[in-house]
Amino acid sequence: MKIALVQHDIVWGEPEINCRHISRLLEEVPEVDLVVLPEMFSTGFATKPEGIAENEPSYSLEWMKKSAAKMDCAIAGSVALKTKEGYVNRFYFVTPNGDVIIYDKRHLFTYGGEHLTFNRGNERVIIEWRGVRILPIICYDLRFPVWSRYRGDYDMIICVASWSIPRRYHWDTLIRARAIENQCYMAAVNRIGTDPNCEYDGGTLFIDPYGYPIASCNDNKEEVIISEIDLQMLKNYRKKFPALGDRDDFSIV
Repeated sequence: MKIALVQHDIVWGEPEINCRHISRLLEEVPEVDLVVLPEMFSTGFATKPEGIAENEPSYSLEWMKKSAAKMDCAIAGSVALKTKEGYVNRFYFVTPNGDVIIYDKRHLFTYGGEHLTFNRGNERVIIEWRGVRILPIICYDLRFPVWSRYRGDYDMIICVASWSIPRRYHWDTLIRARAIENQCYMAAVNRIGTDPNCEYDGGTLFIDPYGYPIASCNDNKEEVIISEIDLQMLKNYRKKFPALGDRDDFSIV
């Protein structure tokens, strides 16, 4: 599977402008199986979603469907969404034929007040796409290893984020840790630029099961990087060094 990771700046609260901009960034991308975008890629990260969050059906989701069909690949990323039940930080995984798989962010960023306005998700989701099993997580989820612990069910973690500069060292460390401890690939996508509250410098990486970066974006630069998953290598590594067989059995309610 070939994967494109998109590190880009985001115009605050402007889904149409941001989606058009991403379309331009993807114009020169060769054939891939999956495109991954940052957290709240169409609006910027909002802990107070009133006036920012999109309504269902969202413009961003329709754009993802059209783009996935045009490129014959899946497109993934999260959006701020207003539903009948309230606001959610929703990860969309959209396939070329229009199928949509969702994951709502479980660990809301209490430090920034996200828990005060958003409903948290409770369902852990595994996505199977073109032979690869994928676990999606969103930004703050990265800090909670029990939630993303390998249970014999995935090959790669996708982490989409709006992770600000003051905690960048944590980002760099944790994305590697999740790959190493779960013996999996990690596609970690962060934004650049500024919003009304924070600054972001990127750090988008594709990491192999040993914890080594295979491909990376330059800091503070809009870039699309492409890498590839080697499932046979992953299988051989897990067999050769079977640390996952000694993992603890966590029970999550």
